[in-house]
Amino acid sequence: MAKETKQVQTTTTDEPIALDVQLNKGEQFIEKNWKIILGVLAVVILAVVGSYIYKNIMADKELEAQKAIFPAQQAFAQQQYEQALNGEGNTKGFIKIINEYSGTPTANLAKLYAGLAYSKTDKIDEAIKMLEDFSAQDDQTVSPSAIAALGNLYVQKGDTDKGVETLLKAAKKADNDAVSPVFLLQAGQIYESKGQNDKALEVYNTIKKTYFRSQVASEIDKYIERATK
Repeated sequence: MAKETKQVQTTTTDEPIALDVQLNKGEQFIEKNWKIILGVLAVVILAVVGSYIYKNIMADKELEAQKAIFPAQQAFAQQQYEQALNGEGNTKGFIKIINEYSGTPTANLAKLYAGLAYSKTDKIDEAIKMLEDFSAQDDQTVSPSAIAALGNLYVQKGDTDKGVETLLKAAKKADNDAVSPVFLLQAGQIYESKGQNDKALEVYNTIKKTYFRSQVASEIDKYIERATK
């Protein structure tokens, strides 16, 4: 049974982050559908950014980190990715925040931001490293979406097996109608591109049966029909 999506508490900024990671250009039909998928992701993924604060009182280092990350978040929101990564003047970028505030929840969040910023500047290897280092938390939107972004980067690098495995992991971790069917749809499309229509059908049918309330499910029959041919 799909669980309800939980919002992650925000302590820094309300700016949304879109996990706009391009798929391999050779996978034409995947790339086409990714544009549709992105519209869904933009609404639900990181709509509210949390930094996983302590239950009662934040440690001084964490509080300092949260103040330090704000300019980098603003630069990211303005699509100034190099500045977001490296800082400018007296402001710190995500890389310094990761190094100087290591072990804090905000430093972990900075890894996610940095991975996305690197992907935006076509530094795929660096993006993968950052997202692999990001420590997933017990939430149903931010962490699963970070995992899905990593899966898309694997696909872009040509490792479709690892990519689809990671997307399925993201869908399972989220287990909600908002993002799970989006990640499953991507996985199904990758299976189709590999000629593994039986696996694609299995994924599409999961969307239809388990996440039937989702927007993706309302259009899943056409994917089922295509994979059946």
